Amino acid sequence: MPAQQPTPASSLPVLGQSIPYDRFLDCVHCGLCTASCPTYVETGNENDGPRGRIYLMRAVVDGRLQLTPAVQNHLDSCLDCRSCETACPSGVQYGRLLEPFRVEMQQTPAAKIAADNWFHRWILYGLFPWRNRLRWALLPARLLQATGLDQLLRRSGLTRLLPAKLHRLHSQLPRLQPTEPALPAFLPAIGKRRATVGLFIGCVADAMFRHVHWATARVLQQNGCDVVIPSAQTCCGAIHYHTGAAKPAISLMQQNATAFKTQQLDAVIVNVAGCGSMLKDYGHIAEEMHQTSDSHTDFQLKTATNFAAKVMDVHEFLMKLGPVQPTGRIDAVVAMQDACHLQHAQKIRQQPRDLLKLIPGITLRNINEPELCCGAAGTYNLTQPEMADRLGTRKLNCLLEVNPDVIVSGNAGCSLQLQAHLQQRDQHIRVLHPIELLDLSYRNLPLNQT
Repeated sequence: MPAQQPTPASSLPVLGQSIPYDRFLDCVHCGLCTASCPTYVETGNENDGPRGRIYLMRAVVDGRLQLTPAVQNHLDSCLDCRSCETACPSGVQYGRLLEPFRVEMQQTPAAKIAADNWFHRWILYGLFPWRNRLRWALLPARLLQATGLDQLLRRSGLTRLLPAKLHRLHSQLPRLQPTEPALPAFLPAIGKRRATVGLFIGCVADAMFRHVHWATARVLQQNGCDVVIPSAQTCCGAIHYHTGAAKPAISLMQQNATAFKTQQLDAVIVNVAGCGSMLKDYGHIAEEMHQTSDSHTDFQLKTATNFAAKVMDVHEFLMKLGPVQPTGRIDAVVAMQDACHLQHAQKIRQQPRDLLKLIPGITLRNINEPELCCGAAGTYNLTQPEMADRLGTRKLNCLLEVNPDVIVSGNAGCSLQLQAHLQQRDQHIRVLHPIELLDLSYRNLPLNQT
């Protein structure tokens, strides 16, 4: 008989209603996950580890524990990196516990009041998910960088006069690449057509890393793919969903699922690990949203599931398709930074390595503690700056140990985090997407052409 969910005391918040109670029972509290949990490794606090957080959530659901600020802080401090899922021998679906619980947690009156601030309203929700707004907002930063005034402001300390979160945003800003034109609606395959794919461009990634989208499109073309880029696509919804704003997240999910005509595509390609994880979870999320009484949406489970089934990370897709051999030589020592939502959430680890090893001249080096998060975790490095900095420092130390010429990462957030920490140390090491190196090799261009 399946375990029955206990009924909480009426005086306590009723949380976890969208989560099948058996998922909590999958955890046998063996503790094998703790060594792979970034926050537990840093603090040594059981409440900051996966099994501790599962115990806290279950105790709240059971009515044995109130959702106090201390309990919420332990849950909020989780990066949702999912490294515990990779380590777990019992197959605990930690992400499918934490994420819906957080959504419900953020619907409590206290959480709604706390989230009703200028940063959430104007930055997290009003700016980041909208690529055109963000592109316009970055114009002053581009001007300051072009004139050198940006470094002058940093050295003078004037940026510290900004509100704390704006100062944090400024400190995380990398050297912005020259603006490239928007991708067209269609790019044809080079040579014999082997597949027709849609390319997901998202929000922050398109505003700050459009050059990676162009590199991805060119690589797909070189591998015989017609590339379709729907203009109606939008943010994947992760920014809203992971901060508990469920209804806007569902709206964005609906828009993406209908923008891509999946019946005409062999795959929907994504080159950002965090977005890919979110897109692949659309079916799970839609199902969870329909379990909660406050989720009024016409987002159909079938639509979400069909869309999610077509989503593939670009490394995953190319290795499945069979990549065309690149010929351009790139003599460089490359350090691999495995993005959490690639290696843990999507279980994609070997494919980026296999692609890089195809490039003549590349020396690929793995690093210590590859399972630990770099501290980016979407908006985590803005909302939890202290822990994010501790983890960023730890990750960069591991990367620098192998003396790389280039650091590669398959996630925009990781790239921003690593570039910020390199800048703080005055280290001039490039942080690139693996596909950028593959693109250079296909085009027989040197490394300095990125």
